[in-house]
Amino acid sequence: MRLISDFKAFLLRGNVMDLAVGMVVGTAFSGMVKSLVDNVIMPPIGLLIGGVDFSNLFITLKEGSKAAAPYVSLKAAQDAGAVTLNIGLFINTVISLIIVGFAIFMLVRFISRFQAAPETVPTTKSCPECCTDIPIAAKRCPNCTSLLT
Repeated sequence: MRLISDFKAFLLRGNVMDLAVGMVVGTAFSGMVKSLVDNVIMPPIGLLIGGVDFSNLFITLKEGSKAAAPYVSLKAAQDAGAVTLNIGLFINTVISLIIVGFAIFMLVRFISRFQAAPETVPTTKSCPECCTDIPIAAKRCPNCTSLLT
């Protein structure tokens, strides 16, 4: 019973719950970024460089047994059993990583502005005669009794 109660306490701690929420939000964000890259960013880039569909940019390493090359799409090559080097999918993934990294950077930068430590107002000053710390409002040093200006 002690093991179960310890496990329950561990799961309900704030850090574990924060991690769980972060994972769920991160998964949703990842899906959104993948859709953004695949459906919004890559088609215009492909159009600019001659109508290349990056998701179908691949190199056939070994032809499949079901159909002969050249394959019109990555799916056709995979259905034929061909071994392919999927360059376009890698490019899409790299662009997704850059977008996610930039978004996380901006989020951390935004949050750090609110977590900046407030400037501390000094409450002491140094006595010019004995070099001890004394309250700012002091008119005379309590240690050496020198008059402060």
